[in-house]
Amino acid sequence: MSILVRFSPPSMTAEQYDKIVERLWKEGVHPDPGLELELCFGSGDQMKVSLLFDSKEHFESFGAKIGPVLSEMGMDAGEPEVIELHNIIRRKS
Repeated sequence: MSILVRFSPPSMTAEQYDKIVERLWKEGVHPDPGLELELCFGSGDQMKVSLLFDSKEHFESFGAKIGPVLSEMGMDAGEPEVIELHNIIRRKS
């Protein structure tokens, strides 16, 4: 079952988010095989991130990989909100 994971860090700027994503790409962690979509939104130091994963297991695997990176970079991602999804409607290509 697909899940939506929402992060609301106590403080994160767009620049910090970009540095994290850049590092995850360089280390081959991103994009994770189970990650369908990632959204980053907000302003100032109140950026938020929402992730759509194929399953809770994919998210847990991804979390195990990014946790040490975030910790090393001094980022407190906060406690994620995990939501099981009933349905996803995608536009046709």
